[in-house]
Amino acid sequence: MDSSLLHHEIQKFITTNIGGDSSKLALQKNPFPDVNWIAILNQIAAKTKAKYKLPTFFKTKNIIYPSKISVEQTSSEKTAQYKASLISGETLIDLTGGFGIDCLYFSKRIKNIIHCEIDSELSAIVNHNFKQLGIENVNCIAGDSFDILSNHYGKLDWIYIDPSRRNDLKGKVFMLKDCLPNVPESVPFYFTKSDRILIKTSPILDISAGLLELSNVKYIHIVAVDNEVKELIWELSKSFIGNSTFKTINITKDKKEEFNFELNSNTQFSNYGLPKKYLYEPNSAIMKSGGFDEIGIQYQLDKLQQHSHLYTSEEKIDFPGRVFEIQEAFSYTKSEMKSFLENKKANITTRNFPDSVDDIRKKWKIKDGGNLYCFFTTDINNHKIVLICTKIK
Repeated sequence: MDSSLLHHEIQKFITTNIGGDSSKLALQKNPFPDVNWIAILNQIAAKTKAKYKLPTFFKTKNIIYPSKISVEQTSSEKTAQYKASLISGETLIDLTGGFGIDCLYFSKRIKNIIHCEIDSELSAIVNHNFKQLGIENVNCIAGDSFDILSNHYGKLDWIYIDPSRRNDLKGKVFMLKDCLPNVPESVPFYFTKSDRILIKTSPILDISAGLLELSNVKYIHIVAVDNEVKELIWELSKSFIGNSTFKTINITKDKKEEFNFELNSNTQFSNYGLPKKYLYEPNSAIMKSGGFDEIGIQYQLDKLQQHSHLYTSEEKIDFPGRVFEIQEAFSYTKSEMKSFLENKKANITTRNFPDSVDDIRKKWKIKDGGNLYCFFTTDINNHKIVLICTKIK
């Protein structure tokens, strides 16, 4: 860890240049010739990235940041706070500690935590930062987490893992067995050390593939922030046998949208219908879960078509997603489009529709924006239709 970055004048310089033009700054002469200029620039870039993603760190004095990429890849404080809400107890080991965002929030719920990080410099940075944050119940250990766990005496309440994709994967299918550590291979060993395991994965992981690779999956948490899925959290319990439960959450500025359902292949949805007064679009966490029948059943809504994943009702309900009032509904024909939308301004969404948003805009000269929301989709009779709506939520 480069402690010279903590000098008062350097910290002041970093703070002053938050949000500045990094390319112009890089051409500037180093005002601190005894300190690595690239390291200072990295602190500015990483702290700029942390302003909204890691507000606790950003507001705390004398925090040292790893690379900008590491800050981009780490959990946000919002998702870390959610993960911490899932656990309680005396002991937890984080096998892939990284920058320590998750451990910061785990420390508020768990009495004693072990933060494992194979990169000794990053481990030292985390240890320093926790002291600045007043965190005293996290023990930072640099080394191989498998060895650290193997040498740990006694049972732990929780094991937490955030496996990383191997660099040589490139565009290949994302499977847990292709990550480091190889979690599916290691689960039997982990269960000798703890009865409960929490695994964070990227949202690009195929859930069906994950379920085939993992056993004892009690819950799958799909976590979105402002309608963008950020993480999948797999909660494993050694004693659990049965169907997994999906817990979806969309964390927004004002509230949390939650929707839960049990994975059950026998669920049958039969309520299909033509557009009524209101239109509902599930949030991204629900879309990722694949609970398209379950959302319609629980909220007693009609679905426009099996693959459209849009829902409708005559009376407005509180719904975990976007809600619209339908102003016009018409067939996707040249005459109707010329009458209602050509040369207009509108927000466009396609669901189960052959043309892309860009193609529709180009063909009908529709500008982006405005107060109109248009859905191009397919109805129960397999007709291509357009719904012109105003947004309620």
